[in-house]
Amino acid sequence: MFNTSRIPGEETDTIQHIKDSKHIVVYHRGRYFKVWLYHDGRLLRPREIEQQMQKILDDPSEPQPGEARLAALTAGDRVPWAKCRQAYFGRGKNKQSLDAVEKAAFFVTLDETKQGYRKEDPDTSMDSYAKSLLHGRCFDRWFDKSFTFVVFKNGKMGMNAEHSWADAPIIGHLWEYVMATDSFQLGYAEDGHCKGDTNPNILYPTRLQWDIPEECQEAIETALSSASLLADDVDFHSFPFDTFGKGVIKKCRTSPDAFVQLALQLAHYKDMGKFCLTYEASMTRLFREGRTETVRSCTTESCSFVQAMVDPGQTVAQRLKLFKAASEKHQLLYRLAMTGAGIDRHLFCLYVVSKYLAVDSPFLKEVLSEPWRLSTSQTPQQQVELFDLENNPEYVSSGGGFGPVADDGYGVSYILVGENLINFHISSKFSCPETDSHRFGKHLKQAMTDIITLFGLSTNSKN
Repeated sequence: MFNTSRIPGEETDTIQHIKDSKHIVVYHRGRYFKVWLYHDGRLLRPREIEQQMQKILDDPSEPQPGEARLAALTAGDRVPWAKCRQAYFGRGKNKQSLDAVEKAAFFVTLDETKQGYRKEDPDTSMDSYAKSLLHGRCFDRWFDKSFTFVVFKNGKMGMNAEHSWADAPIIGHLWEYVMATDSFQLGYAEDGHCKGDTNPNILYPTRLQWDIPEECQEAIETALSSASLLADDVDFHSFPFDTFGKGVIKKCRTSPDAFVQLALQLAHYKDMGKFCLTYEASMTRLFREGRTETVRSCTTESCSFVQAMVDPGQTVAQRLKLFKAASEKHQLLYRLAMTGAGIDRHLFCLYVVSKYLAVDSPFLKEVLSEPWRLSTSQTPQQQVELFDLENNPEYVSSGGGFGPVADDGYGVSYILVGENLINFHISSKFSCPETDSHRFGKHLKQAMTDIITLFGLSTNSKN
């Protein structure tokens, strides 16, 4: 998790992990600063870290040529970045500065924008907040670091995580700990500062020095242009669903995840008028170094249930029977995936071996050719004992999201928070005339409500 960077290569990227790092790198207003984390053999205390951040905020210096947008190289195509790294960052001050970034414990961006949930404008504020964390301005996050910690001007914060080294529950685990520790253990003084005293003896942050030639600056602008096209095309909608949560869903005697997945199937059918290959990530952490396996959530049983829901001639009893069959099938598939009995990682391994052996497989071409037009993932709430979610709702994380896997599809992430809240993140592409993240969100809210109504449960049911 820490001290880790993705290193670009012309043929393949690699993960660089060092045993320990005693510094972080902070980006602010186009400048890079190296900040030591230790003093007198101990970690800096919160007030001392605040002191270091304030030094950076007060620094009036301007970016060096090419420095401000340098990180766009990590957002663009990988081969040009690999070539630039070899040509311009292999010696001298550029190598020293790049080493400082890549060997930092993690990367921090002090963002000059204000983000966060606003009650008077919940949709726009959350969408903007999510998009900023997903890609920012494409040059103010170091996308190759294991994670970039982003602090906005109004004190809101979040993270952008590189995906190759781990999956969402890992970074989610860290984020839950950060939020709970910051608010309920460390806390703040009455004047808003971190508790404790400043320390005049700690080393000040130091500017990283760069000598970026014009050819490299042109490559930076090219990378920024291609990355910005992708970022600007992301239609992201993030919203809290608080009509009911898993507390009510459990009264249906079904898995909350199966319930949400069936709601997603119903929402997608109403949105697009058809079914599609659906991906749900399942963790395989029962196994050493296990990552994920795929649950193919669009099943014969789920399709039958959805068709019954849109058929006015079907009775509630018939729909409930089909819901039960579909949810049981989903839970079975999830258990199989978790225990290593899924199929997609095996198919991928066969694909890799076929490429190595130069074997042309019509079977693999067929099964791997169809895109995942609905890609979904649940981020679990893991450390519920850290603080009381019900009495401290303002400290609840909205979870995280990702971009769409297919150009004409949706990416949906969700987190079940406590008993009464589900946060959804929906992404698609503006360039696709068939998709619309806000429209899908409306269908999803309606689908959730339609399904719970089958059980005769109101959102405030005490049954």
